[in-house]
Amino acid sequence: MSFLTFITGSTKSWQPAMTVDTTTASYWLNWRVLLCSIWILMSMVFASILISKHECRRNSEVGSAENQQQDEPAGIVYEDEVWRPCLRSIHPGWLLGYRVFAFFVLLLMLILNVAVDGGSIFYFYTQWTFTLITIYFALGSLLSIHGCCRYRNRTEGDEHFDTERGSYVSSTTSQNNATKGMNLNQEPVVRQKAGSLAYVFQIIFQMNAGAVILTDTVFWFILVPFLAIKDYNLNFLIINMHSINAVFLLGETALNSLRFPWFRIGYFFLWTAVYVLFEWIVHACIAIWWPYPFLDLSSSYAPLWYSTVALMHIPCYGIFVLIMKAKHCLLSKWFPQSYSAALIQENDECYQSIAKKNTD
Repeated sequence: MSFLTFITGSTKSWQPAMTVDTTTASYWLNWRVLLCSIWILMSMVFASILISKHECRRNSEVGSAENQQQDEPAGIVYEDEVWRPCLRSIHPGWLLGYRVFAFFVLLLMLILNVAVDGGSIFYFYTQWTFTLITIYFALGSLLSIHGCCRYRNRTEGDEHFDTERGSYVSSTTSQNNATKGMNLNQEPVVRQKAGSLAYVFQIIFQMNAGAVILTDTVFWFILVPFLAIKDYNLNFLIINMHSINAVFLLGETALNSLRFPWFRIGYFFLWTAVYVLFEWIVHACIAIWWPYPFLDLSSSYAPLWYSTVALMHIPCYGIFVLIMKAKHCLLSKWFPQSYSAALIQENDECYQSIAKKNTD
């Protein structure tokens, strides 16, 4: 078997088939489309309510110690969280290297897929998600480069030579002096809140988390059994497009310091809703096959399929929430002095104790 055959698969391949003409009025003006439209509208309204209610307002006052002593909003993102690894013992350069490597591998896979199958691959939700995660690693690489520059400048600033005393002051000594100064002056160090680009990065991360789980779950547990019945052999590209995305995302999750609030499931719902609306618009204008059989509105089971896929968003997103909780529990247990989440919690307790003393 040649390498090209291994990449593109055998000659016996499966392609989605057209069932009916999707450009006719009768295809769209019926009860099935009405029910499916209601499910999509409900999902978008639910997502919009979640986002508008819980999303952190970026135009609020930044850098106030008084605000940091209060309870933080669920959606807040700090500037260093987008480029600093979760373990303080890991240099940010390692996270940068991982993101750059993941970006080039994913980009190569995407280019190879387009070269083999053409632009029609973007009719599939898989390619939408794969493109989104490629954009995520590209943006993450840029943020990590910026963060590494700041980290280097900060490290060089912390380690300096005391010209008055003629002695070398290390970063550890500087941190100890800073801690003493905070205790004496009772003014905690204020963390810088992230800008718009970092918030976009955080949102894409959480969109990818749910979309990757949904994509790979539907493919391996629904589509693959269907393709096996049709005696279709999976090729290298298809297997990798539905596995390497999850591998890189899990590796990123293990390394980064990003948070994972529940309410951003709303962006995940909106992402899928936009894809479905895109498919509807395309099929209303062009008579073309549906990329997934359960999207076909000619079936009497279409409303059931649409509602099932919509409900699948919750467990798919919940799986990643459990992964994040497991990460926190394990790393805080194995690396209690290095895990940044534990340090953040200690700082929060310090802020609360300072506020209590000031109140007394």
